[in-house]
Amino acid sequence: MQVAFGGTGNSSASENPFSPKASFVRYWNKQLNRDIPKTHFLISKVSPLTAVDSAIFSKLAAQNHLDSRLPSFCSSAKLFCFPDLSLSLEKHSKDVNFATYLNKNFTDYGSGSLAGADTFKNYSENDSFRRYTRNSVGHKDQFNNYASGSNVVDQSFNTYSTAATGGSGNFDNYNHEVNVPNLKFTSYSDESNGHGQSFTRYTENANAGEQSFSNYGKNGNGVPNEFSSYGKGSNVIGSDFSGYGQTANGAKDTFTSYAFDISNDPANGFKNYGEGGNAAVDSFSTYRDHANVGDSSFQSYAKGSNGAEVDFTNYGQSFNEGTEKFTGYGQGADGQSIGFNIYGRNTTFKDYAKKGVTFKKYNQSLNSAETAQGHWVVEAGKFFREKMLTQGTVMQMPDIKDKLPARSFLPRTILSKIPFSSSKIGELKRIFHAGDNSSLETIMLNALKECERAPSPGEIKRCVGSAEDMLDFATSVLGRRVDVRTTENVNGSKNYIKIGEVRKINGGKVTKSVSCHQSLYPYLLYYCHSVPKVRVYEADILDPNSGKKINHGVAICHLDTSTWSSGHGAFIALGPGPGRIEVCHWIFENDMTWTIADS
Repeated sequence: MQVAFGGTGNSSASENPFSPKASFVRYWNKQLNRDIPKTHFLISKVSPLTAVDSAIFSKLAAQNHLDSRLPSFCSSAKLFCFPDLSLSLEKHSKDVNFATYLNKNFTDYGSGSLAGADTFKNYSENDSFRRYTRNSVGHKDQFNNYASGSNVVDQSFNTYSTAATGGSGNFDNYNHEVNVPNLKFTSYSDESNGHGQSFTRYTENANAGEQSFSNYGKNGNGVPNEFSSYGKGSNVIGSDFSGYGQTANGAKDTFTSYAFDISNDPANGFKNYGEGGNAAVDSFSTYRDHANVGDSSFQSYAKGSNGAEVDFTNYGQSFNEGTEKFTGYGQGADGQSIGFNIYGRNTTFKDYAKKGVTFKKYNQSLNSAETAQGHWVVEAGKFFREKMLTQGTVMQMPDIKDKLPARSFLPRTILSKIPFSSSKIGELKRIFHAGDNSSLETIMLNALKECERAPSPGEIKRCVGSAEDMLDFATSVLGRRVDVRTTENVNGSKNYIKIGEVRKINGGKVTKSVSCHQSLYPYLLYYCHSVPKVRVYEADILDPNSGKKINHGVAICHLDTSTWSSGHGAFIALGPGPGRIEVCHWIFENDMTWTIADS
């Protein structure tokens, strides 16, 4: 599937008094008793639907038939949707070189191939392969820059290299720097014979998302599989390996730099790992080394296996403590050799096989003092102290670019007729054509659960899908005399900048604000919440060499950090701890903060 982003609608929409944009302008003027400038950034986020289209889709929503016109609705309303792709019956039995591969859903790809090779370069975001190179002999598959630098990737390989003999598969730069990947390999190398698979830089620097390998190497014979730089530098990636090497013969699996080097909160699940296998060799090197927390689960690990050899080196050396659970570990195994070198802490072993398992340097993970010395690295410039907001200061700006797909708010007339609850996920899946266990279903559920989460102590929160709803929430917290601000552009992002003229909002007095952050959802959705005891600043951002103004930034300084976690990245970057320092950060692209208007 290809992710589809809609157009901007009819340019005359803002001129029609019944269009969503014209309606919002009137609402703003009435609620705040002052005119909103025609160039205000918030107007650009209002639905681009024409008055006619707005009325048509509103009627369809009321009749519960919006799904019947979903492609048109997504395009006209500028939503984030997955198009419905029909299966391609192309078998591709001959060697193929795909350059700039795009929008394909293959059935029976390369089955029975004899020798030769297929090459995929610049592989696109959302594609599906069914019965990939099944029963092939000596065939090689090469994927270069597989969906690298993409946004919201959904890919599926079913019965990948099942019963293949010889040959190899290689994925280089697999989902490198991808946002929200959803990757599925089903029956991966199941019953294959000597068919090796190699993943190099697997989901490196990726953000959020899920990865699933089912029946990985199950019933295989002499199958070598290698994962290098697995999940390195990624943020909140979940990986699930089911039936990994189950009842395989002579399997050899290597994980190098697994969830290594500043990976944040990786979650890895191995079920029936090597269960019933014969003479398997499994190696994990620098497993979650230098990661931040995370959660690993091994169920029925090497259960009932024969002569298994497993080695964990630098296991769980996370800078911030994570959790590991081993259930049915080596239970009923015979002649296994399992070694843990420099083994981490906070671990649970259940149904633990006492024989054939050795631990070296147990419980030697890094302590908090080492963490405080900066081993766990936070992006430069992400947090800073208030004194930095002084004219002439040179500092590094973090990556403030918005990495979510471009979307628009919905008009209230349509939004009010679409459910917004995890209990209504079935209806939402029907409306937005989301399949069972699809990435779109996961995306919607994640946003809904965050919006339904109980507020933190002292927090007031609301998720909004229309500009009117956002304005209503801000005024309910701050009153009707409000202003909203955001950083003007992304110039200076990830570079050194120089602070120009600085303006203190509300005269620099301690105030409260409403901050609104984007959530990934089919329409533009913001998580808005009250932020007490802050100071808000505007600052000209200059090129440090030429002194030329390149941006106008908005920054917020949190003065009370006493309730923040001691492991918060701000304290890792700046030192001290909760309640001992104030913490400032820039307002990123397309995020915003509302404050009481200056007199």
